[in-house]
Amino acid sequence: MKRNLMKFATVVAMTAGMALAQQAPANPQPPANAPAHRPWARMRQRTMQALNLSDAQKQQAKTIFEETRKTTEPVRAQLRQNRQAMAEAVKADNSAEIRKLARTEGDLRGRLIAARGEARARFYNILTPEQRAKVEKLHTAMRRRIEQRRAAMQSKG
Repeated sequence: MKRNLMKFATVVAMTAGMALAQQAPANPQPPANAPAHRPWARMRQRTMQALNLSDAQKQQAKTIFEETRKTTEPVRAQLRQNRQAMAEAVKADNSAEIRKLARTEGDLRGRLIAARGEARARFYNILTPEQRAKVEKLHTAMRRRIEQRRAAMQSKG
């Protein structure tokens, strides 16, 4: 009887251990204003915090980036449609359509890059000389980290 009780206790303990081990760990939630699927938004948020913007500058920056997001929504929607059409063309093995959609995607991405560049230029113009120097310093540090990561990836492969 004692032996059966020990077996039962061992099975219960192992089962409980496996059940606890299978629970998903709690994932920390990213800030609501910088969703995980938008890493550039988080980076922009950190940059703005580092720049110590005035309230007026914060409002101007918010307006600039919100306007840009609204004006680029049609382009982003076209990109989504283009990617879907590209997937269909790939499945159909339609080379001519793939080339046409690739050119369209390039044009759409170019328009998006231009709009975002113009928004960054408008943002840069509201900064003080000290803040501009800080932006340059942050940008240089970021480029250095990117190059280090590239070098590390190339040395692994």
